[in-house]
Amino acid sequence: MQANYQEVSTPPRAAATVVLLRDAPGGLEVLLLRRHSESDVLGGAFVFPGGKLDREDSEPELLAHLDVELGRLHSALGEPDLDVDAAGGLFVAALRETFEEAGILLAPGIAPAAIDALHARVREGFSFGEALAESQLRLAASAMLPWSRWITPRVPSMTNKRFDTRFFVAEVPAGLVARHDEREATESLWIAPRDALQRYWDREIVFAPPQIQSLAHLARHASVANVFAEASRRPPPVIQPEPFDEDGIRVIAYPGDDRHPTRARALPGPTRLAYRDGRFEPLGGFAAFFD
Repeated sequence: MQANYQEVSTPPRAAATVVLLRDAPGGLEVLLLRRHSESDVLGGAFVFPGGKLDREDSEPELLAHLDVELGRLHSALGEPDLDVDAAGGLFVAALRETFEEAGILLAPGIAPAAIDALHARVREGFSFGEALAESQLRLAASAMLPWSRWITPRVPSMTNKRFDTRFFVAEVPAGLVARHDEREATESLWIAPRDALQRYWDREIVFAPPQIQSLAHLARHASVANVFAEASRRPPPVIQPEPFDEDGIRVIAYPGDDRHPTRARALPGPTRLAYRDGRFEPLGGFAAFFD
């Protein structure tokens, strides 16, 4: 995957991503999906389930399926200028994309058979909203907490599209099995965040910077409860990377770095990544992910 340094003049598109978590015998694990190699957005890279906000996600018919009042969801995002329905739509988008890409539907008390039935209706040509209405299922916005917000800079590093992506965290309910769709995603992987970064460092898998930084952040947590405790006590940080070139090398600075206009750190981990030998890496090597 080649870095892309062309300026993009269009505004970033709203998107939503869900970091699916589970507690395993060895500690916290996260679900990663490998995007189809021919995808025009991060093809071949491992990502968290997610995608762009569709117009239908904010329509009253879909918002009515959410199990949390829209005002509370709006407040949780910490974006007072955001329209209340748009805030609800981001939760719907996150839940929908998780269903479409990972085969997981977060819904109160749902059984695997109900998810299979919903998939069958969608394959028959029903929209997500239509299939949901027919099944009378609720969407468990209550199962997700806002984690962070990433806004792609005007000069992106790995894709020629810009996104304003809200990251959510959620625990996969017992009994539900993640499965990639074989269309947008061709491989799925449950893995500890530190092990994922080790595989990245060993050049076995590819990540974009938001995934790199998010995994470095999650590697500091021992359990789902630890992640939820952090998400519950602070608003989601806004990360607007600042790319620049230094000695012929593309570098991305994050809040708290000397080259970033925001002086306060937004998240733990390295405050800058440099693109060397086909990948982004912290200046201090692998150990710097966890300093």
